Amino acid sequence: MSKNDLGSASAPQEPEGFFGADAPVEIEDRAPGTRLRGAGARSPLFWKLMLAAMAVVWGYSFFVMKDVLDTVSPFTLLACRFLGSALIMFALFRRRIVRHFNARNVAVGVAMGASLGIAYALQTLGLVETTAGKSAFLTGTYCILVPFISYFMAREPLTRFNLGAALLCLAGIALVALDSLVVNRGDALTLVGAVFFALQIATAARYGRELDVNVITFWMFLTVGVMDAVAALAVEPPITSIAWSPVVIATIAFLALFCTCIGMLVQNLALAHVPPATGSLLLSLESPSGVLFSVLLASEVLTGRLVAGFVLIFCSIVLSETHLSFLRPLLLRPARNR
Repeated sequence: MSKNDLGSASAPQEPEGFFGADAPVEIEDRAPGTRLRGAGARSPLFWKLMLAAMAVVWGYSFFVMKDVLDTVSPFTLLACRFLGSALIMFALFRRRIVRHFNARNVAVGVAMGASLGIAYALQTLGLVETTAGKSAFLTGTYCILVPFISYFMAREPLTRFNLGAALLCLAGIALVALDSLVVNRGDALTLVGAVFFALQIATAARYGRELDVNVITFWMFLTVGVMDAVAALAVEPPITSIAWSPVVIATIAFLALFCTCIGMLVQNLALAHVPPATGSLLLSLESPSGVLFSVLLASEVLTGRLVAGFVLIFCSIVLSETHLSFLRPLLLRPARNR
């Protein structure tokens, strides 16, 4: 056997895609390591702060969307939002998207998009028959579901601290957002939608560490946009009947660029660098953030129940991040004194 034969035998075989072997993923887009540039060079703390920041932005977007939904139908708005984001992503990352155009990237991106599209559709349909507060609470249950889905999908560690933090966060969201305990069909649809939100988060965390996040995010946006465009054509009035005022156009541009393109790209990048249980917990800050902006901008009364809910959510993040390690010296001190 020649040296060339030995070399070819030992060379790693890349997976075949639509156009042959897949292009290698840029190292800065993989999990953190030494001497990395770009996303991979950022610390986990940076990505946790980015997730929290985007959750706050999404909480604010409830106010931005409220007035526009009086003019633009929900599926039409989502179609404009996600197809616009897909166009922006293609303009920015065209070379990467073409370079990584293969079966695995497309399949993962479409799977993420299908989960997200179904989640938004169920949430939208459920909102017709339930309150905004209950919708926010039931959607927030994905912070409990993600650790379990990630465990079965990728054997991510499932610790008592993850579960305790998720339950504590859910209790806080309940105090902040829940208006009543009556369950109807809209609540059930919203809860099923939370399962699909959790699937999207777990899938992004699982495959974002192996594939180019920018590429799979593009395919995710395109999939959601096409799904919503089909739904809009099927069940909503023609798009020509929309009053395309400057406010409507500016709002859609804000949602497409900041809340979707930047926000969900940051989300998917962050989920490749932090544990999915922690990521879902930080993303669930979207629900209380929406209520907080109601207090700050819409003159909603800050009650004791809201304060208690915010405290529980804050404690859940502390539990998830520290595992209460700061209490160990206090607990061990009496034993040492003896």
